[in-house]
Amino acid sequence: MPSFSHFFDILIETKGVFLKAMLLTLELTVVSILLGIVIGLVFALLKISNIKILELISDIYVYLVRGTPLIVQIFILYFGISGIFLLPDFWAASLALALHNGAYISEILRGAIQSVDKGQFEAGRSLGMTKTLTLRRIILPQAFRRALPPLGNQFIISLKDSSLAAFISMNELFNVATTLGSNNFDEMTYLLIVAVYYLLLVALMTFVVNRTELKLAVSDR
Repeated sequence: MPSFSHFFDILIETKGVFLKAMLLTLELTVVSILLGIVIGLVFALLKISNIKILELISDIYVYLVRGTPLIVQIFILYFGISGIFLLPDFWAASLALALHNGAYISEILRGAIQSVDKGQFEAGRSLGMTKTLTLRRIILPQAFRRALPPLGNQFIISLKDSSLAAFISMNELFNVATTLGSNNFDEMTYLLIVAVYYLLLVALMTFVVNRTELKLAVSDR
């Protein structure tokens, strides 16, 4: 184990390169989460559509994504699609994370949508709203409020999963830490440093989710 003074010296010395990698990690996570929410919502709506073929498509997607490792999905997108056209490492990782998150988010949103009282939907229709308008203005806002805690957990998982982008040579936090550790024959110090940066990002994301949840709770009063 490195001494505290050695750890602190390296932490200060490498702050520039790690901050740059942290911003890339955060960018990767945010992009994949936003795309994952869109994908998850689409497949959640397919699942509750009561149209057998659409439900089957949603089930197959969720099964395939949940049943295969994320690293395999990243490699398939990076190496497989690159055989057709060049896909940058950032977008290969972002799309793989988005598709992976989308499967879990779809189940979270499906449960949240189905937990909203059916009377809410009937009330919207009685006011002359279309099915789509009722879903958008009445059902989905309530569903997203209910889904926020599990969505927050999924966002944090996505942040930590972004470290797998290191295996396609993307210079995010984990790749920078292992590269510097290997070059300086001091892997443990750099792994401890990258752990600090991940903890800071998780703390930031947890704060944002908690504040959003509190704000939505207050607006319901």
